[in-house]
Amino acid sequence: MKPNVKANFNFAFFLRESMRAMRRNAAPSFAALATVTVTLIVVGVFIPIVQATRGAADSVRARVEVEVYAKERATPADDARILAELKALPNVQKVVFESKAQALAAAKKQDPAAYALLSSNPLPDTFHIYPTNANDALPIRQAILGVGNKSDGHAKLDRDIATVSNHTDDTQKLLTVTRFVTITAALLAALLTIASVLLIGNTIRLSLFARRREIEVMKLVGATDWFIRWPFVIEGTIVGALGAVGAIVVLGVTKLALLDPLASNWTLIAAPRTISFISLVLVLVLSGVCVSALGSGMSLRRFLRV
Repeated sequence: MKPNVKANFNFAFFLRESMRAMRRNAAPSFAALATVTVTLIVVGVFIPIVQATRGAADSVRARVEVEVYAKERATPADDARILAELKALPNVQKVVFESKAQALAAAKKQDPAAYALLSSNPLPDTFHIYPTNANDALPIRQAILGVGNKSDGHAKLDRDIATVSNHTDDTQKLLTVTRFVTITAALLAALLTIASVLLIGNTIRLSLFARRREIEVMKLVGATDWFIRWPFVIEGTIVGALGAVGAIVVLGVTKLALLDPLASNWTLIAAPRTISFISLVLVLVLSGVCVSALGSGMSLRRFLRV
C-alpha cells in the first residue's frame, strides 16, 4: 500500500532534494533558467507594446465624432432645442455646442490671414456629437438624417438643422483600421502566450528527460508519484522565480538607462499609457513561477509510467 502523501509531505526535505538535483544537473537546470529568463524578457517587452498599440487605437476611435450644422436663421432657442434632441439620441455620450462666434475665433487662430478680410461670419453654429462607441457614429448620423435620406446631408430630425457632416467613408476606414490593429494585437498576445508556455514546457521536459533513470529507480523502489513529483515542482518554482528575477533586472536596467532618459525628451515615447513597472514585475513573477511549476509537474507524468 502506498503511504499517505499528505502525511509524509516535508517541505524542507523536498526543498533540499530540489537544490541537490539542481546542483547535480546544472546544465539542464541552467538551460531551463535561461529559457525562462529570455522568454519573460520578450513577454515583458511585448506587454507594454501591445497596450500602447491598443491605447493609440482607442485614442483615435475616441476622436470619432458627428458634426451637425444649424441653419443660418437658427436662434438661441432653436440651438437649445436641437441640443436637447441630439442628446436624446441613442448611444450619444455627449454633445458639445460651438457657436458661430466661437468657430470663427478658432478658425482665425489657425489661419488669421484667411479670415482677415471677411465682413461677416460665414460659419454656422455647430454641434459636435461624441458617440458612446466609435461604431455608433454612423448609426447616429443616419438617425439624424432620417430614413430614405442617406446621402444628401439634409436632416429630418429638426427643421433648423442645415447639414450633417458627410465623412462616412473616412469614418468607416478609420473604424476598420483601428479594429484591425486591436484584433492583431490581441492575436499576437495570444500567440506569444502560447509560444512562451510551449517553449518553457519543452525545455523543462528536456531537463526531466536527462533524469529519467533517476525517476525510474525511485518509482521501482516504491516511491509514490507525488513523492517523486514534489521536488520537481519545487525546482520548477525556483527556476521560474529566478528566471523572472533575471528578466526583471534586465528590463529594469533597460528602463532606467534607456527608456526613462528618452521619455523625458521624446513625447512619442512618453505619451502611451501602459502597465506600471510594479504591475509588470508581478505579472512576470507569477507567470514564471506558475508556468514552470505546472510544466514540471505535468511533464513528469510520462516518466512516472514505469
